[in-house]
Amino acid sequence: MKLWEKNYKLNEKVETYTVGNDYCLDKKLVKYDCIASIAHVKMLKKIGILSSEECTNMINVLNDIILLHSTGKFYIQKEDEDCHTAIEKYLVRKLGDVGKKVHTARSRNDQVVTALRLYYKEELTTIIKLIDVFIETLGYFKAKYGYIEWPGFTHMRKAMPSSVRLWAYAFIESMMDNKHVLSSVYSLIDQSPLGTGAGYELPINIDRKYTAELLHFNKVQQNPIYVQNSRGKFEASILHALSQVMYDLNKMASDLLLFSMSEFDFVTLADDICTGSSIMPQKKNPDVLELVRAQYHQLLSYEFQVKGMTANLISGYNRDLQLTKQASMMSIDLTKDTIAIMNIIIEKLQVNKHQCKKAMTEELYATKKLYDLVGKGIPFRDAYKEISKSYIK
Repeated sequence: MKLWEKNYKLNEKVETYTVGNDYCLDKKLVKYDCIASIAHVKMLKKIGILSSEECTNMINVLNDIILLHSTGKFYIQKEDEDCHTAIEKYLVRKLGDVGKKVHTARSRNDQVVTALRLYYKEELTTIIKLIDVFIETLGYFKAKYGYIEWPGFTHMRKAMPSSVRLWAYAFIESMMDNKHVLSSVYSLIDQSPLGTGAGYELPINIDRKYTAELLHFNKVQQNPIYVQNSRGKFEASILHALSQVMYDLNKMASDLLLFSMSEFDFVTLADDICTGSSIMPQKKNPDVLELVRAQYHQLLSYEFQVKGMTANLISGYNRDLQLTKQASMMSIDLTKDTIAIMNIIIEKLQVNKHQCKKAMTEELYATKKLYDLVGKGIPFRDAYKEISKSYIK
């Protein structure tokens, strides 16, 4: 059974092509579709479509599916197309005609968007919590090594004195900004799409505010066309917010790759985060940091995918939107994994005080000398020229 099934059989190659890997990706959405369905069922009871007994029976089966899914015992087959069909088939199998009522006042379009919104909200909350842990780890690192000075660089050349404290706090402050961006996106998507059908309202009076409250959405997304148009738009906003996190992790990885080179030796990476060479026995390679650096660009490619696939579509639902799901899910997983990896790296990172002190060469203090002259009343530009004579021949 397909949710759209009629009196003909779909060509098998067309079925395989249109389903893609949605039935695999949808394993992440089973819980959220069941939660949304429970709210929908309660609303159907409220407006008199379902009896109290029918409502209770449906909720019990939906909770059973959540439990089965949590233990890996709820299966989505390719012929199901997605989790939404698999869930409805299970309800019909368990409850007969009563199960067939679950799709009343609902389209798969708003069903998909609702499950995705719930999934995104939970994942964004998880990412914000991971950032909190990472900020705490950076704080411990700053407290332990912050007093150590090392060179600051501009144009990849020594510039002025810096310190571990200044470096670590730069990323703490940026991660705090990233939390604001993520929270802003969370507020944007925190509106219920459920009850808008295929994007053009429903010929039945329902209570959308009630389901929004049951699902803990901040508000109802009112316009049904905008509900469909926001799919892709909201995903692009999520991915852009994630790219801000990954941008910082990319820069941190680049710094640590440089600072851990033997030519610098400002920091030492823990042995158990480094790999080796298959031919050179002496090598201890920072592959993990190189991959962190590269994953930022991977995420950017997903962001461009989503923005590209959803541009130039006319208003309303288009099947192109199906392909935004994988890019969004992979970006979320990639960001969570990368934050966790960088947290481990910083926890184990050691700063080499002697090497940092050795790198604090005399030219780093040229600007300080300039301002010493300014303090004696010499005009800035004259002081600048005077000090430059010592360094530029």
